Amino acid sequence: MYKKAMDIFTLSRNISSYLVHDLASLHSNGSEDPNIYFTGDIVQQSISLAPEILKAESQPFAEEKHKYAASVIRLTNSLYKNCERLERSHSNGKDFLPMLRTEIKKFRKLQRSWMLTL
Repeated sequence: MYKKAMDIFTLSRNISSYLVHDLASLHSNGSEDPNIYFTGDIVQQSISLAPEILKAESQPFAEEKHKYAASVIRLTNSLYKNCERLERSHSNGKDFLPMLRTEIKKFRKLQRSWMLTL
């Protein structure tokens, strides 16, 4: 579970750095692409997964474990939703996002069995 979270972080960071270059340019009216913020969001959410997993596993009481596990679920859902938003952007890098979404789906499957072990 932890290793998959780290894989997702590495992948999202690489995709984000690739997308930032496409989305950083200003439009003809001087405004920026609003999708550029989602690139930072996917990195922030993916970097938060691993510490939340460790916190959940280190808690002595089941109630606290489930609190951190719920946080992992929220982060995973937000990460998936932001990937969908970025896929609608006008960037060449959006072709890599289905790969990240596939990894998130695999992570969700691991997450279900992990939740049962808490």
